[in-house]
This record gives sequence, C-alpha cells and structure tokens, in this order.
Amino acid sequence: MAGLVVSGTQVSYIGQDCREIPEHLGRDCGHFAKRLDLSFNLLRVDQSFALCWLQQSLQCGLLLLVRSLEGLSAFGSLEELILDNNLLGDDLVLPGLPRLHTLTLNKNQITDLEYLLDHLAEVTPALEYLSLLGNVACPNELVSLEKDEEDYKRYRCFVLHKLPNLKFLDARKVTKQEREEALVRGAFMKVVKPKPSSDRVVVSPKSHYTPLPSASRELTSHRGVLGKCRYIYYGKNSEGNRFIRDDQL
Repeated sequence: MAGLVVSGTQVSYIGQDCREIPEHLGRDCGHFAKRLDLSFNLLRVDQSFALCWLQQSLQCGLLLLVRSLEGLSAFGSLEELILDNNLLGDDLVLPGLPRLHTLTLNKNQITDLEYLLDHLAEVTPALEYLSLLGNVACPNELVSLEKDEEDYKRYRCFVLHKLPNLKFLDARKVTKQEREEALVRGAFMKVVKPKPSSDRVVVSPKSHYTPLPSASRELTSHRGVLGKCRYIYYGKNSEGNRFIRDDQL
C-alpha cells in the first residue's frame, strides 16, 4: 500500500491526506502493531455523517464509533499513537486502548481540555506520556502570545490532577513537586474553554454629537441681560496706577 512503512512492530502512514483510517491498514497491521504514526493527515469528524449516525443510533439503540478514528479499534496491542498535525477537535473519540502508554496530539484543533482528559482517563488507563502542544487547550506561546509560563503551569497542574499517572507531559518530565501540587490544587486549576470569536462588529446607531446641551439656543437667537452692578471701579484701586506719575499722564 502506497505511503505505508512497516518496521517490526512500528507502522507509519504519514502525509497521505486521509480523512479516516483505511480499513485495510487495521486489517493488515492491527494484530501486530505496537506503534502507529498517523501524522500529517486530515483526520477529523465528518459532522454530517456523525449527525446521521446519531439519529440512527437513537432509533435503533446502536452504539457505534463512526468517527475518523474508528479504525483504531483494530489495533488492540497498540502502545504508542502519534496523531500530530491533523484536524482533530473536541469531538475526538478513541476506542478502548488498554495498553496505550504514549499519545501525542500536537498541532490539532482541541480546545476543551477537561473533556479530553476525562475521555483519556476512561479509554487509556495506562497512559504515561501525553503531548498537546500546538492546541488551544494547551496555553503557551505556540498558540497565543498572550499566554505565559504561569498559564502553562496551571494547565500542567490541572492535567496531572485528571491524569495522575502521567510521567511526561508535552516536552517535560513530570516532577515530584508538580505531582504534589496537583494533589492539593489541581482541581482549582481548570483552564476555561475559550469562547468562539465573532468577526461581526456591532455598529451603534449614528448620532450627531454636540458638546452643548440639547436645549441650547440657535446661533441667531441672542438674548441680552440688563441689570445693575454693585461694584464700582475707581482708578486708584488699580495696581498699575501706583507706578505712573502725574507728568506721564
């Protein structure tokens, strides 16, 4: 099969622009593969197909995995799974992979960290190495210049709270201090899923701005004020007259 590379128990199917795992890949390699690399493909959920499946499932009581990763169910002995540089998002669903200890999902489209971690805790109980770099769910400078080291520390603390058996997270080894902090504070370090941005700009109704009160008179409407002033000016009170002599007047 074009693009397929097999070396012992390692199977690579990289850069083939596939939207789902080919059926023959699982049939031919699923029974012996321990490491599977599916990087640089187009793996994602077909939303219209998923909706159709959901309707059928509700009607027939079926529980099927009609996702782009459905083919992984044929890899029962899988220990390492590389899914970097795909189009996987928050609707990611993995089959049960009880032996999987390494999973990399770098540079995908995952934003909901809590959902992902809860799902991984259920389907990958032996997971020890996880990498999410390049996803919005992993707050660092790779995805946003507004994120800093403190954001990333909180993220690590929350991940370790959800997956306490991890030994490596992203490119760093989990330290004893991080593990202890996750036990104490991890539950309070939840990273909020960002709200989708909208490109629409709300334009307020046009209004004519004037600094004058609304009751101001027209420019041509003049009014005078006539009255008496109690103050009378005498020249001698002028400070300037103190320095003027009579012959200068």
